[in-house]
Amino acid sequence: MQTTEAFAGLDCVDCGDRFDAETATHNCPNCGGILDPAYDYDRIDLTREEIEAEPFDSLWRYDALLPFPREAAVSLGEGATPLVECPALAEAMGVGEVYFKDEGHNPTGTFKDRGQTGALTAAAQHGAETVALNTAGNAGQSSAAYAARAGMDSHVWLPERAGYTQKAMVEVHGGELHVTEGEITDAGAAYAERMEDEDWYSAKTFVTPYRHETKKSMVYESIEQLDWEVPDAVVYPTGGGVGLVGMHKGAKEFRELGLIDELPGMYAAQAEGCAPVVRAWEEGKSIHEAWGGENITTVLNGIAVPDPGASPLILDALEESGGGAVAAEDEAILDAAIEVAQTEGLEMGATCAVAAAGAFDLAADGELGEDDTVVLLNTGAGNKDVDTLRSHLGERQFEAEE
Repeated sequence: MQTTEAFAGLDCVDCGDRFDAETATHNCPNCGGILDPAYDYDRIDLTREEIEAEPFDSLWRYDALLPFPREAAVSLGEGATPLVECPALAEAMGVGEVYFKDEGHNPTGTFKDRGQTGALTAAAQHGAETVALNTAGNAGQSSAAYAARAGMDSHVWLPERAGYTQKAMVEVHGGELHVTEGEITDAGAAYAERMEDEDWYSAKTFVTPYRHETKKSMVYESIEQLDWEVPDAVVYPTGGGVGLVGMHKGAKEFRELGLIDELPGMYAAQAEGCAPVVRAWEEGKSIHEAWGGENITTVLNGIAVPDPGASPLILDALEESGGGAVAAEDEAILDAAIEVAQTEGLEMGATCAVAAAGAFDLAADGELGEDDTVVLLNTGAGNKDVDTLRSHLGERQFEAEE
């Protein structure tokens, strides 16, 4: 494998054993736990000036802190997304500053591209010919795109509630689309059944060790874009929580290397109609209880993840960072997306707008203060959910006319 100098292998987050990345490709060979890329930080000597000297062209500018070097990456130019100041939102929330990290600028329109560049680079390094995963939607489109870039075949299992755009683009990129009845857990069961008979390489969340790893670049960029000032809060739309876990790890790495002194508070934002992480946080639990599929009442498909397998990592990140969790109703989430569009001109995905709605609630509850700097993760472009947004706008206009 072509790896970076400091990459030391893969550590199991459950049993603590370390494995060679050439032979351990997915979950822990001993206990089945999640594997996490490990580094010898003594071999990394990075200054702010050295980082700033790199072209701001993709997340691979941070390859000293990633498993693979830039030249080995299966890349479409992902990352290096804008961080836009939002003074109208800051005033409305009653906080110091609000910034909008716009992941809609990624190649397939969402932050999933950050994860898939890591997963498909690993697949290429392992000589894979076919990749597979189940997903709520956007990761499937992204995986098909990166598989095409790498010259691989791809198989994607999506629940029937996934968006038309995501289903269509899987096939446009040449992927094999499998649509299942029910929720993402049903798509996962169908995926698992097929994988028992196939020698395909999984690009699934927290099965490959690399999706959360390359997503940590979101916090690298945000801190650098804030002139190395650490935000008080990062509010993240949380389904599987891959990006939140990755960002928390990235912030700890920046602190370990002396690039920052503090950690940003990480906040998980979920829809009230599917909020297993928020419920576990509020009950003081270290792991979630699955949210029954019959109890999923949110229309926000991207975060309708009833059984996030890495919830202990999410909950640890919230506690370690001094953050928290918040749930908002669908109407408030969609209202927030429209407010962002009409006051700041920014297009926030319907699902992603849970970050804005959650931040409003956190500010109203006193969790965010008048001097705080808040970063909202817009994990996907507004046009990913355009039908949902337009329908909600129409309902608001109808109600206003009555």
